[in-house]
Amino acid sequence: MHALRPLLRKSLFNLFAAGLACAALLAPGAARAEALLLIEADSGKVLQADNATIPWYPASVTKIMTAYVTLKAVKDGRLTLDTLLTVSPTAASQSPSKMGFRPGTQLTVDNALKMMMVKSANDMAVVLAEGVGGSIDGFSVMMNDTAKKLGMTQTSYVNPNGLPADGQITSARDLGILARAFLRDLPEYEYFVHIPAIRFGKRITGNFNKLIGRYPGADGFKTGFICASGYNLVASATRNGRRLIAVVLGANSGTARAVKAAQLLERGFSQDNLTWLRPSLGSVDNLVPVDASPPNLRDEMCGPNRKRPASDDDDALIAANGSTTGSASATGGEAQVTFFTAGLQPPMMKASELMASAPAAAEPVLVYTGPTRTGTALIAAVAADADQQTVAKPRGKKSRVAKKPDAADKPKDGNKDAGKESKTAAAKPAAKPDAKNDSKSDTKTAAKPAGTKHAAAKHDAAAKPAEKPAATGDQAPKPAKPKAATKPAAPKPANNS
Repeated sequence: MHALRPLLRKSLFNLFAAGLACAALLAPGAARAEALLLIEADSGKVLQADNATIPWYPASVTKIMTAYVTLKAVKDGRLTLDTLLTVSPTAASQSPSKMGFRPGTQLTVDNALKMMMVKSANDMAVVLAEGVGGSIDGFSVMMNDTAKKLGMTQTSYVNPNGLPADGQITSARDLGILARAFLRDLPEYEYFVHIPAIRFGKRITGNFNKLIGRYPGADGFKTGFICASGYNLVASATRNGRRLIAVVLGANSGTARAVKAAQLLERGFSQDNLTWLRPSLGSVDNLVPVDASPPNLRDEMCGPNRKRPASDDDDALIAANGSTTGSASATGGEAQVTFFTAGLQPPMMKASELMASAPAAAEPVLVYTGPTRTGTALIAAVAADADQQTVAKPRGKKSRVAKKPDAADKPKDGNKDAGKESKTAAAKPAAKPDAKNDSKSDTKTAAKPAGTKHAAAKHDAAAKPAEKPAATGDQAPKPAKPKAATKPAAPKPANNS
């Protein structure tokens, strides 16, 4: 027996080594499926990092940088939130999700930012890029220069909205750095990253970040989706004065990424008093980049085996109906959120249940075309935008409208960030107004942060640009809309989200 013991030990050791080898072989495949990062906003301390330095396609989380560069220009005095920008043919030609304004339409920097960050409007990202950088290429140079200054060593940009492009690359690490920089450098403008909903004319669009209004303390940032990247989310939340930032890249659905982000945040908050039990992971800036190509998840996200067409908000109906079935299956179980703190505090609702519940009631922020307005002028502007949508209704009532959500959300175009937000409000009319002007007809200006700041001081300055081509660009096409109603509606769905 004594002679056999060394042999047994050697055999067990070999089995153990073989198991580790198998795990190592399997790990790279699993590693490329998803990237996760959790950091403290103030210190940059890393609380969790899984594949955080693997290059990734950013999709519409690109718009965090677009907002950062734009707002830095505002802060530096190069333009104001009331500056009028014009929708160019290039901006109007962007793929959904978008507002669908015609070339020549004018709107303020403030309203364009809100539309971009809440609806994830690709056309508004280009409007801002052209207004700040002169062109998409010029603005991309500004984005890349900013990324370099911030230490985002794995990031490169070629457009301001994240539509598919080989050179558009980032990582969870770099997105964590960017989110921290936004909060640190632009605290006076951070409300742009947690607006719960916008109202344009008659239509309300909720924020596609499902944590807003659902997860306690959620206060940022942005979602993203293209077929190659999967479902991305940069999220933040504050509890007891402590703010955490979570990054999820490559989730398999809109709800799954929100659930994973909630789980990360809950883990971070619950471990506040137990950090001494965990090894230090250092600062987000010190994470070592991986030299690799970004994974391409197109087949998994948009291939023939996908039951439903992929889009940035493809779980909207599940969330609206309060069902947890889809969410739970998407995440492979929910016990993590409550088990991190089992026995230490009362259990909170499961993450999938939170994401499937209705968001907390919040007044939508008004957005509109044209210069900054207040009082009766604002009421008139909102009514005018609503009237344009009313004119569009006859087109929207054709039998084709029922098919538009499917047609618009087909994965062919790659990026349909937030394509189906209309499911949360007036699903049928939503598809049409989206091709023209999304809606908003609430007169409550208190919910519009920028309005209260700039209404008095910059109203006169904003009025002058309003007399430029914008006035004609905005109004000249109006009489043409009824004519368009007689034309075939088939080309429009391609521009709707």
